[in-house]
Amino acid sequence: MDFTLWDILRVLLVSLRWTVALSCVAFVCGGTLAFAIMWLRLTPSRLSRGVAAAFIELFQGTPLLMQLFIVFFGIALFGFDVPAWLAAGMAVSLWSAAFLAEIWRGCIEAVPRGQWESSASLAMTRIQQYRHIVLPQACRLAVAPTVGFCVQIVKNTSVTSIIGFVELTKAGTMISNTTFRPLETFGLVALMYFLLCSALSALSRHLEKHFNAPYRN
Repeated sequence: MDFTLWDILRVLLVSLRWTVALSCVAFVCGGTLAFAIMWLRLTPSRLSRGVAAAFIELFQGTPLLMQLFIVFFGIALFGFDVPAWLAAGMAVSLWSAAFLAEIWRGCIEAVPRGQWESSASLAMTRIQQYRHIVLPQACRLAVAPTVGFCVQIVKNTSVTSIIGFVELTKAGTMISNTTFRPLETFGLVALMYFLLCSALSALSRHLEKHFNAPYRN
């Protein structure tokens, strides 16, 4: 079968949906876990802080590819058949959680100490300090770097092709092997990643300007 450039583009656009879906799953699931890890890092308990720090060190200090292999093949050792999409979602979510937890913790700790002292002088409880004083400022700081990290999530979904998850990169490989037209195929793949990541980067800059984050030049 002779594939035209339009045929290649149509197949890649279908696969692009899976890249976007995996990125969204990783951000939502990873963000939920990151929120819990962040609070563990901020608790007075040394044990809780140690557990959270160990999780972050583990997933930040090891390659995502290795984490994919451990999830995909490791769980199978216990007799469970893990689909590629499930392993990809779990691995990328855990990896994302480690980075998002540190981004958000850093934003909370970036709130000036005087804000804590001022709220404490008003007899606010710790929860009230977070709710009314600290979190609103930290959220403003966190918006731009969080959206910026989404770019990294999108790009790193390409690694999941190694375990057979058919996202944009895997689809490009399959099409290239079938059509023997790698230049056109991966040129379109690169263009799609570029457009998607550029849109997220533009959103990050817009939000950074909108929220008047103090780290903006």
